[in-house]
Amino acid sequence: MTSKQSSWCCCFSGRPPEITRLAADPIQPIQIDIPMPDDENEIDTKFSEIVAELDVDQAHRDALFNLPSERNGNYIAVKFRTEKCQTPILITLTVYRMYTRVSFDDFKEDQGLEIVDGLKTALRTQPMSFVTRFLDKEGLECLLNFLKRMDFTTMESSIHTSVIGCIKALMNNSQGRAHVFAFPDSVNIIAQSLSTENIKTKTALYEILGAMCLVPGGHKKVLEAMLHYQKYAAERTRFQSLIFDLERSTGRYREEVNLKTAIMSFINAALKYGPGQESLEFRLHLRYEFLMLGIQPVIDKLRNHGNATLDRHLDYFEMMRNADEKQLCSRFENVHVDTKSAYSMFDVLRKKLTMSSAYQNFMSIMQHLILLPFGNDMNIVGLWKVIDQIVQQVVLQQKNGKDPDVGTVEMNVKNIVRQMTSETDLQSLQQKLKDLSKQNEEMESKLAKKDHECEIKNEEKAELAATVTRMVAKLDSQTDLKQVIDKLNMEIEMLKAQLAAKPQDSRISDMVINSCSIPDDAKVRLPTTSSRDDVRNGAIQWFVSGTVWNRLQHEKIEGEEQSSKTSKHKELALIDGRRAQNCTILLSKLKLTNEEVIKAVTDMDSREDLPKDMLEQLLKFVPTTEEIQTLNEHSQEVDNMARADRFLFEASQVFHYEAILKALYFKKKFPERLGDIRPKINAVIDSSNTMMKSTKLRQLLEIILALGNFMNRGQRGNAKGFKLNSLNNMLDTKSSMDRNVTLLHYLVDVLEKRFPKIMPLESELPDVKVASKVNMGELDKEIVVLRSGLSEIEKEIVLFEKQSMHGKVRFVSVMTDFVAVASYNVSEIEEAYTEMINKFKEAAKSFGDISDDSKPDDFFGIMDTFINSINDAKQENERIKQLKEEEERRAKLEEQMRREREKSRMKKGENANGKAGSAKGEFDELISALRTGDVFGEDLSKMRRNRKRAVTPQRENSRERAGAMKTARAILTEQ
Repeated sequence: MTSKQSSWCCCFSGRPPEITRLAADPIQPIQIDIPMPDDENEIDTKFSEIVAELDVDQAHRDALFNLPSERNGNYIAVKFRTEKCQTPILITLTVYRMYTRVSFDDFKEDQGLEIVDGLKTALRTQPMSFVTRFLDKEGLECLLNFLKRMDFTTMESSIHTSVIGCIKALMNNSQGRAHVFAFPDSVNIIAQSLSTENIKTKTALYEILGAMCLVPGGHKKVLEAMLHYQKYAAERTRFQSLIFDLERSTGRYREEVNLKTAIMSFINAALKYGPGQESLEFRLHLRYEFLMLGIQPVIDKLRNHGNATLDRHLDYFEMMRNADEKQLCSRFENVHVDTKSAYSMFDVLRKKLTMSSAYQNFMSIMQHLILLPFGNDMNIVGLWKVIDQIVQQVVLQQKNGKDPDVGTVEMNVKNIVRQMTSETDLQSLQQKLKDLSKQNEEMESKLAKKDHECEIKNEEKAELAATVTRMVAKLDSQTDLKQVIDKLNMEIEMLKAQLAAKPQDSRISDMVINSCSIPDDAKVRLPTTSSRDDVRNGAIQWFVSGTVWNRLQHEKIEGEEQSSKTSKHKELALIDGRRAQNCTILLSKLKLTNEEVIKAVTDMDSREDLPKDMLEQLLKFVPTTEEIQTLNEHSQEVDNMARADRFLFEASQVFHYEAILKALYFKKKFPERLGDIRPKINAVIDSSNTMMKSTKLRQLLEIILALGNFMNRGQRGNAKGFKLNSLNNMLDTKSSMDRNVTLLHYLVDVLEKRFPKIMPLESELPDVKVASKVNMGELDKEIVVLRSGLSEIEKEIVLFEKQSMHGKVRFVSVMTDFVAVASYNVSEIEEAYTEMINKFKEAAKSFGDISDDSKPDDFFGIMDTFINSINDAKQENERIKQLKEEEERRAKLEEQMRREREKSRMKKGENANGKAGSAKGEFDELISALRTGDVFGEDLSKMRRNRKRAVTPQRENSRERAGAMKTARAILTEQ
């Protein structure tokens, strides 16, 4: 058997069976009379097999089991006839005809198409056993091999469309879908067929891929298949061909709309289902991929087709996008994130991470991205693409470690983060261990040092104890010697007394005494006159003559210490601490020295060193009288003063420092004040003129007057005019049929239909909005401030001219020129102000406001509010019109769906009455629901309700005018 033959031999192994056909007699169905089983258990068993063959859901399964036993027996008989008579012949002929063809190129297209259409019909209508045997005989592999190996001609033919229909029919039951998803690369091979130019084939393919997104486990396979198709078709991105098919025009309206509807249903299914059901990040990620390919302009273009089903998918895409963007904004404190602007996204990230511990990681990412190479080289672009894909994978990966989209690398972000956290904790513990070890070493070193000190102290103590012992011993010996001397002295006295008693023997005694002497060992020195009680034996005598302590120069040491103390100067702070701190901060912002600041003030800031806002701050730090007095008292210690104190001291030495500073600030602030006053005056003058000359406004007021006279006919009718504040009362008059529709809505509707030239009213009154914000009291105060400021400067000029001191000429020359120019400008402002008052009074009088208390903000505020109300009413009318059209389309769609459901029920009933298979399976129903947008119906209705609440204001507490608006419409129509 050749390779081409083996590619189609899918239902038999080895050589094909020999089939003999008679030329004379055609094949006839065999009529077999089957008796109905009598045993109920046998009936239940066979009926269970039939229900299993139908592969229906649980609800239909229960309905079938609840049928009477007689009908179950009829089903068994019909089923037996079908299997015994029709199925073997159909399978045999179909498989034989498929097997006998080496390839479709050897036969006519009609013959190949007939074979594939027959297989598609069989897969749709035959029972589950047929599908099971088809799968067991490798029928799915046969179809996929055909799609994989077909040539260009076959790809563009109807055979290709029918093969896709076979796969679509195969997926109508659970076993077929399971085999399709289980077969390796099956979805990838199906996606390869998107390269065809056949519109019907592409439509079927997008419907299949979209329905796969709704089936569990199919969403990721579809995304992988689109990535496979990107490589297969050598495209830049995986959805490039999809957006191209969505944008291009084929010239055949019906086929084109069907294709674009299938594509949009596929996009919405890919966004909404799978991970997109729960993950906002996934929806934003996938939608951004579509937006980068330019889907938004394409959607705007598709609106021109005017197809209700297609518009429903477009509405769902935009509503889901708006809802996701609002949810994203809520994460960033309702700040809109402009994903088209790199500056905006960077600023949002910077603000979000500035105060977090992750800010250093963010800065590290930025720094390393800067180090990457730049250019259009493919390797460099690929490097940036790898970084992009890895970041996407990190953001999208689920908690269980699964990637909802195609992952660039195999990694579990959660495990990596946990590992990095563990490493961080380990590093922290290691650092703590190092710190504790270091502290332990320091403590051991201190302990050793203390031990050494203790040893020295102990040695010193022992030496002191020995010294004391020696001193005590010496004192004891001296005490003994003193006792001996005292004893000898007593003996001498006694001898002297004896000698005195014997005078005759004096000579002899003298001789004896002179001749006798005390031994040298007994000779001692007589003690001093100080008594023992005056000697301090317990303390050491530090100031003993001749010791080292007696030679120390204490006065010199104390002098050096005193000189070192006086050499350290302490800053002198005289003013309030908080005021001094704020003044120091201001001076540091100026980035000028005290001398430069003072010189800039006295020179009238000729070099523009002092900005306007800094001059305003300097006015807050003008030295007060108490501060000047305190600073002058310490004028000799200027060098020791703090910076703020020294600045205030130097500023106090400038003649009229505060006046110079105020004049300089007034000079710099004058153009800004002039620029604020002049537009307000011009806006009131221009608005007054345009309102008096406006033809559109007069026509509008005429229509409103006519409408009001008609509605108030009777005592309040036939009015010749009305006050302007009555215009805004039109919102209070509501329709009895719809409380959201007011008299103003009706007026706008009439103007658009019958007087379209009046509607762009704001273009004829462009200055009303600015004039409505002009407050006469504030404007008058601003002009008074200008005039009084110039008067103060003129007084200072006169004063400086009388004084003869340094810096006078600069102030006088600069401010004299300024006053001359500024006075002229202020005079112009005053003249314009007078003209404004006259014009406004004239305009107010022309519109019936003759009161003297009328003010521009009240008068023009009424017109501004009325114009805004007209615009809002116009938008609401358009919205109401769109809602009505949408309701009509929805009603038609629901009616169409109801009819289709009725047809589906009838077909299911017929199948339950005898048909073994259904012409439309559950996968077809899923595709149909996806095509019409019914799978998004609940979400779409919810989004529209939310949008309706946001757009439609609730107006309560108003009057009802029953039937008045209907009658008014009829009267104006007759006119």
